Amino acid sequence: LSPALCPVIPAPSRGHLITWRNAGSCGETSSTQTFITTKDAFHGFLDSEWQGSKGEKSAENETPQEKKDPSVDEPECKKSKLDHEDVKKTEKRDKKRFRGQNKSRPHIKPTTYEEKRLCLSVIQKNGECKFGDKCIFYHDVAEYLANKPADIGERCYLYDTFGKCEYGLACRFATAHTTADFKTMEKAELVKAYEGRTLVKNSLSKDLQYRLRKRSVTFKKSEEYLKMLSDNKDKKEQQSNGKTQNLKTVGPLTDADVIKLRPCEKKKVDFKDKLYLAPLTTCGNLPFRRVCKRFGADITCGEMAMCTNLLQGHQSEWALLKRHESEDLFGVQVEGCFPDTMTRCAELINNYTDVDFVDINSGCPIDLVYKKGGGCGLMTRTRKFEQIIKGMNYVLDVPVTVKIRTGVQEKSNIAHKLIGEMKNWGVSMVTLHGRSREQRYTKLADWDYISTCAKLADPVPLFGNGDILSYEDAVKAKETGVSGIMIARGALIKPWIFTEIKESRHWDVSSSERLDILRDFTNFGLEHWGSDTRGVEKTRNFLLEWLSFMCRYIPVGLLERVPQKINERPPYYMGRNYLESLMASQNVDDWIRISEMLLGPVPKNFNFLPKHKANSYK
Repeated sequence: LSPALCPVIPAPSRGHLITWRNAGSCGETSSTQTFITTKDAFHGFLDSEWQGSKGEKSAENETPQEKKDPSVDEPECKKSKLDHEDVKKTEKRDKKRFRGQNKSRPHIKPTTYEEKRLCLSVIQKNGECKFGDKCIFYHDVAEYLANKPADIGERCYLYDTFGKCEYGLACRFATAHTTADFKTMEKAELVKAYEGRTLVKNSLSKDLQYRLRKRSVTFKKSEEYLKMLSDNKDKKEQQSNGKTQNLKTVGPLTDADVIKLRPCEKKKVDFKDKLYLAPLTTCGNLPFRRVCKRFGADITCGEMAMCTNLLQGHQSEWALLKRHESEDLFGVQVEGCFPDTMTRCAELINNYTDVDFVDINSGCPIDLVYKKGGGCGLMTRTRKFEQIIKGMNYVLDVPVTVKIRTGVQEKSNIAHKLIGEMKNWGVSMVTLHGRSREQRYTKLADWDYISTCAKLADPVPLFGNGDILSYEDAVKAKETGVSGIMIARGALIKPWIFTEIKESRHWDVSSSERLDILRDFTNFGLEHWGSDTRGVEKTRNFLLEWLSFMCRYIPVGLLERVPQKINERPPYYMGRNYLESLMASQNVDDWIRISEMLLGPVPKNFNFLPKHKANSYK
């Protein structure tokens, strides 16, 4: 935005934007432009620009009856009181229906977008297919290419970056690395540069998956700890029944007797004054974390993984533990409600993955987790919570951290009581989200309460979380005495927030720069999920999930006063160019248009519905 552009007009009652004026060279006002518009005008503009001049043609073809003045129509009949009450009830019911999660949203698997794929034996040049005539995939390359969807682009990111594309002819950018006789090309220098280098760690091996499914993996440390718990329980029962034996003791039974410290020293992690990207379900995937690392995130954490699914060897759950080489301080978050499964899961992670810390999720508010006693439910089950933390500490060589909320009920904070206990249980760091389970995202985060808890937690570091969307919010948060801040929705709305905080500035990111950020994400997605049809559509799905948050960003150059607040939803407004307007749209169809700019047209049977109803307005 030109330095000559400056805000002048008071903010409208609906929000805090969006007017600025263009001042002349002598300081005189040459023009004033207001960006606020109506819903119909906004979507009309986007549709007409996208589809050409369809809007104008339809207006020319209107009949005289359609063009007649609406003011001459007869007024509507006055509604009776009963009718009015019925309308109000219907509106209230509709309002409730359009709240919360889209629980029955369509889940179309990426495999359905391609009727018949090329056989893996042809892609990997393994010779004959081991399934023979029973194989349902293509073996004739010419036949496959005749039915394959059109290529998305002329350049393949995988081929340009790594010197080869393992998806070969199945790649949706295959023309970039395929010869006339259907051979896949390679760049020898690039291939040699990446030889022996592991870019992504913590993958589930076939051998480990097989052993987990057959339950043949041993958990030596976990069994030791669980036996201690069982013995301790038996002793307490004997004492309560008056059946204690007269054994000589040297003092009362303490926690140190129940859980002996490990002989080796645990790995130390310096959490102080770091910027922590929250473990975000669905959106906090590896490609998104890579984008945030580029913008200055210090600590990253994998998405919440269910401990039972990890123990059963679910490939999709283990994918949440994957770590990219750029993630220098990385942890995984696990959810569970019983000491035995959580302790075994911690030992599994300790033995077969490379992580810097393990986080226990005690803040998840969703019913599926809470009703089982996990997530927020652990906050009210302190005995089980204590056993889980101590058990995980017993089997892990890395620190154990905990993420909690203020409490379960809105007006009944219990985090301060737990934090005092956690210090004795061996927690290395606590993250506190300043809302209760009942609140979800209604009302602002309670940073006064976070400040109180930070003092109670000392010397254990406590990170605050909630409503950080600018460096000014981060400065105020740090003044509360927290050791660091965790950023969740703020990173989804604008991933460059980490740079803004570190450089103490507001960054007016242009629409073309934002498109480049999205292009980086799609490239990382193709690298992570694949460049074939399945990988492209998986990348598109996660891109659309992210766009459902990113559309809430209001460009700094359009704000009358900065910063934007996370709880203030903008009115409909026009951007400084068409792309900026398109990125401001909260309509799913417009997000799909943005995805088509980067990943080509969507398949015929494509369908997408946001995870949360609040993410897309009617």
